[in-house]
Amino acid sequence: MDHAGTHHGSGTGFGPPVGEPAIEAQGLGKKYRRGWALRDVSFRLPAGRVCGLVGPNGAGKSTLMGLANNMIRPTTGALRVFGAAPGSTQAVLRTAFLTQEKPLFRRFTVAETLRLGHEFNPHWDQEVAEGIVHAGQVPMGARIGTLSGGQRTRVAFALAFGKRPDLLVLDEPMSDLDPLVRRELMTTLTREAAQHGTTVLVSSHMLAELQHICDYLLVIANGGLRLAGEVNELRAAHALLDVAGSGPSPAVAPHHVIEAQGGEGRPGVLVRLGGPVEYGGRVEPPTLEELLLGYLRSPDAPPLIAPSARVGDIHDIITRDRQKAVTA
Repeated sequence: MDHAGTHHGSGTGFGPPVGEPAIEAQGLGKKYRRGWALRDVSFRLPAGRVCGLVGPNGAGKSTLMGLANNMIRPTTGALRVFGAAPGSTQAVLRTAFLTQEKPLFRRFTVAETLRLGHEFNPHWDQEVAEGIVHAGQVPMGARIGTLSGGQRTRVAFALAFGKRPDLLVLDEPMSDLDPLVRRELMTTLTREAAQHGTTVLVSSHMLAELQHICDYLLVIANGGLRLAGEVNELRAAHALLDVAGSGPSPAVAPHHVIEAQGGEGRPGVLVRLGGPVEYGGRVEPPTLEELLLGYLRSPDAPPLIAPSARVGDIHDIITRDRQKAVTA
């Protein structure tokens, strides 16, 4: 990942997790009339990471984000934001949520919109907010309704970062923008997150672009967690082998085949490594996009949850809550 050396939080990949996580879920589930949107989802998101939340439409991504922001309540399990319950004062003050719709008052000017952000957020940073707006040459006196889609998205980002959140949750915030504006705002996102140590959870279908901004990963499919952990560690746990087919062979054993589907001159078998690769054929690490597509196209592949993304028993969360209540 491009900024892995400059943006690094408390997660330690395949080592033990360190410090209080930004988000911790244990046995999390949400059931609607049509069925389960999420079921038995458990993970930790270490603080200070830019995490990509990936999955097909209807996989449960928006449900997870809604649970983290107390917009909906879980049917089963528990979720905490920096150790606090979603919707609590502590969690609300430390979290900003930006949806794809980016709701803004169309009759307000940009300056009035930022003033509103100042009034509602006790830790408001006007310099950061104005800097994001000015970087896109958005006039402060222009009304929101007259701005282009890219300019409105920039103002929405300014509101989110002006709050100075510890956790910024983004639900497909740039899907309606052209590639140039998307890349520009991604640069703004990673720069601001790195400068302020913000944890970012971003949902996106732009798989190729995620590798430029994310150092952590959560993959959801069919309401369950498929992959979780540090991007570089997850990639290192897999390889692309230039072998024929997906059946047992000296080259594939003892590795677990995730998908056998080559393309564009790349080796065709994606495996989860079970030991050293001991054959002389072509071996390459998968790109982030190849890894994601392999798991999304192979629903029967077993999940891989890295140790840094694993949680303890639900009783651990309950015990911590009780201890905080006693010492508060």
